[in-house]
Amino acid sequence: MKPRVLIVDDDEEIRSQLKWGLAQNHQVLTAEDRASALAAFQESRPPVVLLDLGLPPSPGTPEEGLALLDELLAVEPLTKVIVVSGQSEKAVAVTAVGRGAYDFLSKPMDIEEIRLILRRAFHVAQLERDFRQLRLREETDSFEGMLGTSQQVQEVFATVRKVATTEVPVLVLGESGTGKEMVAQAIHQRGLRKDGPFIAINCGAIPETLLESELFGHEKGAFTGAHIQRKGRIELANGGTLFLDEVGELSPPLQIKLLRFVQEQYVERIGGRTPIRVDTRVVAATNADLNKAMEAGRFREDLYYRLAVVVIRLPALRERPGDIPLLAKAFLQRAGSLTSKNLSEFSQNALRALQRHPWPGNIRELENRVKRAVIMAEGRSITPEDLELIGLVEGAFPTLKEVRLAAERGLVQQALLRHGGMISRAAEDLGISRPTLYELIEKLGLAHPDAAKKEE
Repeated sequence: MKPRVLIVDDDEEIRSQLKWGLAQNHQVLTAEDRASALAAFQESRPPVVLLDLGLPPSPGTPEEGLALLDELLAVEPLTKVIVVSGQSEKAVAVTAVGRGAYDFLSKPMDIEEIRLILRRAFHVAQLERDFRQLRLREETDSFEGMLGTSQQVQEVFATVRKVATTEVPVLVLGESGTGKEMVAQAIHQRGLRKDGPFIAINCGAIPETLLESELFGHEKGAFTGAHIQRKGRIELANGGTLFLDEVGELSPPLQIKLLRFVQEQYVERIGGRTPIRVDTRVVAATNADLNKAMEAGRFREDLYYRLAVVVIRLPALRERPGDIPLLAKAFLQRAGSLTSKNLSEFSQNALRALQRHPWPGNIRELENRVKRAVIMAEGRSITPEDLELIGLVEGAFPTLKEVRLAAERGLVQQALLRHGGMISRAAEDLGISRPTLYELIEKLGLAHPDAAKKEE
């Protein structure tokens, strides 16, 4: 694709001449005044702008041009703005460079000189863009794949650093999709057991009749279908870290067995009589309110206090709005690298829609929306339509149908994520039947492995 350049000049003849002279090697956009230039820039984000400082309504003074320069750099500080001035206005051009302009040209302009300066400006812009993307990748990977600059997230990172080198059990609290497993993996990778296994199990995604065997293992012949001896997840985590996701979903009998293991570091397989020593660190997580569960008698206090030596609370995405653009751009870069599309940015309306969406599915929902947008996008940038966030742009009034669909999608996603994709439990939460929930999943386009797991 040809590199984009925006030419801002109130003289139609000059605009036409420059467009004709540069069109062979550039995609040329034009604007005649400050308002149209800013609108064109926000829509297309050209890396280079050729700006005549004398713009209406006061073409004889540089005020409008300098104001536009400030606005362009406020939107995108890395833009290379080349200002155009007459010989008598060199001092103004120097002032513009001091305010962030990349270079200046004196009138009358020579087309070969313009091409040379543009070539150099595009080269510098590309180098800076590559460097910024490299910085973004490094930042994304700087803390075990987790990304965020908000105070809440930085506090989480600080706590992980402190607890990682200890052996104490950790309880991670947060809504579905906030990154609880990533925190557990970070604790493992930065701890003394990083060379050992990291074994994860979702306690809410496995039927209760199978969960005991998954956790503790079984001996051959312990029950119908137990044709071989099998180690449980706890035993497989020996020497490493055991991550118990959605630990609040454990039944009371399994809570008792887990408590005994946490206290004594021994397990007995189903059908076995010999205690097996297991040396593993336990990190648990849940999106449930365990305080209410303890008050209601659904979760044992002694198990809670064994697991919650250190508690890490993860903020919901809506509580850290400043991180949304950063995360979205990281996901866009990651998803874009897997396709042949030249997508590297969000439109301004898309960024506003991202900020206004409540994100019931948190980071997982954001990543999935960006992946879908990359597939569906037809333009050069991601739009609210690509993200399925229509009606969240300032000035746009959503229809009743859009509001209803958005509400249904949010509730269904939240219920599915809360129960690890288990249809029956999600349907019970929503007060509908399983067939009705299946119909909703299909209608809302949520039928994917992470959103809806059919139960055995």
